Amino acid sequence: MRYSIVSPFAGEFLGTLVLILLGNGVVAAVNLKRSKGEGGGWISITTGWGIAVFAGVMTARAWGSLDANLNPAITLSLAILAGDYSRLSVYVPAQILGAMAGALLVWLAYLPHWKLTDDADAKHACFCTAPAVRSYPANFLTECIGSALLVLLVAALISRLGVPRGMPDGLGPLLVGYIVWGIGLSLGGPTGYAINPARDFGPRIMHSVLPIAGKRNSDWPYAWVPVLGPLTGTALAAGLIRYFGAM
Repeated sequence: MRYSIVSPFAGEFLGTLVLILLGNGVVAAVNLKRSKGEGGGWISITTGWGIAVFAGVMTARAWGSLDANLNPAITLSLAILAGDYSRLSVYVPAQILGAMAGALLVWLAYLPHWKLTDDADAKHACFCTAPAVRSYPANFLTECIGSALLVLLVAALISRLGVPRGMPDGLGPLLVGYIVWGIGLSLGGPTGYAINPARDFGPRIMHSVLPIAGKRNSDWPYAWVPVLGPLTGTALAAGLIRYFGAM
């Protein structure tokens, strides 16, 4: 008898795992000493994250989550739009656990490099976000703006008018990756553009518990910003879409 683990939970878990493995993986490639990608810079990081989103969405869909949210803020916004909050209890735990597993794999993939890297801030950045200029109100606003834009642009992509006739099945995830790439390039500078509570919260937990050589504190006083900022921004965007009937 064959058993299948394909399910919405598995899809969200594995899709988010791939998202973090490739997304935080490119940060590690750029930041860690003696990595062949060392010093690749912001363009490398934002490009890698855009590809990570595409790969994560495709993985989630293949493993049973056709929604492929990978992001509690996206799940919340879709729940607001549909008036159905039942998926939150399945998707959000899967997304956080997937993000934790992805962060663990990044740590293992770059295992010798943590000890070689003296900069504790650079190692912290391989897991979770931190502001370029610490100002909680401004940082919160930045995350709100970036996350709201993500929802508005994805909504435009899947709206009745936004989807070209005969669009290939894989084109949607690719375009979502381009959207995240653009948000990172344009709005990612102030906070590192979490725009996803699971993307920050899960890896921040792993940074706290893993025996990373020479690590600093995990900056939990800041952790509410990349959680509540995206949730607030996406909820506001969903409210606007629903009020004006834009989809």
